Amino acid sequence: MALQSMTGFARASSEADGALVTWEVKSVNGKSAEARFRLPTGFERLEPTFRQKLQKTFARGNFQATLSVARQASEGQLVVNEVLLGQLARLAQRLQSDHGIAPATADGLLAIRGVLEVPESSESEESRRAFDELIAGVFARVLAELEAARTGEGAALGDLLSLHLEQIEGLTLRAEADRSRDPSMIRARLAEQVKLLMETTAGLDEGRLHAEAAILATKADIREEIDRLKTHIASGRNLLAAGGPVGRKLDFLAQEFNRESNTLCSKSNAASVTAIGLELKSVVDQFREQVQNLE
Repeated sequence: MALQSMTGFARASSEADGALVTWEVKSVNGKSAEARFRLPTGFERLEPTFRQKLQKTFARGNFQATLSVARQASEGQLVVNEVLLGQLARLAQRLQSDHGIAPATADGLLAIRGVLEVPESSESEESRRAFDELIAGVFARVLAELEAARTGEGAALGDLLSLHLEQIEGLTLRAEADRSRDPSMIRARLAEQVKLLMETTAGLDEGRLHAEAAILATKADIREEIDRLKTHIASGRNLLAAGGPVGRKLDFLAQEFNRESNTLCSKSNAASVTAIGLELKSVVDQFREQVQNLE
């Protein structure tokens, strides 16, 4: 399966029997698949079907779907509401005589809502079903186009996340190979520190001091953090290769990366490793920021 971004936009239209049907769907980041529909009056009955189709197509994202239907004007004969027109004409005459208001005109009276009507065309059950199928067909097209747009952005995100994993791996290997972790370097540094303490402080037990220094050196060892970072890197690459809705899993992995980089910095007893740890934290933050956009 391909990776998908949670952001995208698509528009699809189709025309039949004098009616233009247009769907627009846009999506942004979301914890699950949530959708809001804006449908013309009379089409609300179709919303449950569209919602189910959308949530089967996408795993995550906040969606807004808008349907517009433009029909050609009916060719039926115009009908004048004679009763309402008579009432308005008499009211206009009275206002003219009582208050001196300018006389009403025919076009003014006919422009009032409800005076001039277009009779509703009778629609058979068969024609209504056919029109519903047209709307559903356009909806299927717009979902396919939205999926293609999200997949295109997802591929770009996948490349960027792979680059971040390469950077994390490079920093991990740098920390592993840092000279400060060489046993001879550790022994020399501890010996120098013990010697300095013995020269400046009287009454210290040299054997005890060596033992305490060895304990501190063991606590400062970052072997476990490096091993876990390597494991997380492999997991991240496997998730990106598998594709599909892996955003949540990668977000959890980003938290693990952050935890290990924090521990590496806190346990470091060399400025060079601390610098690597800080750089690692920066790359992990970039990784997690991009993961937020992935389905």
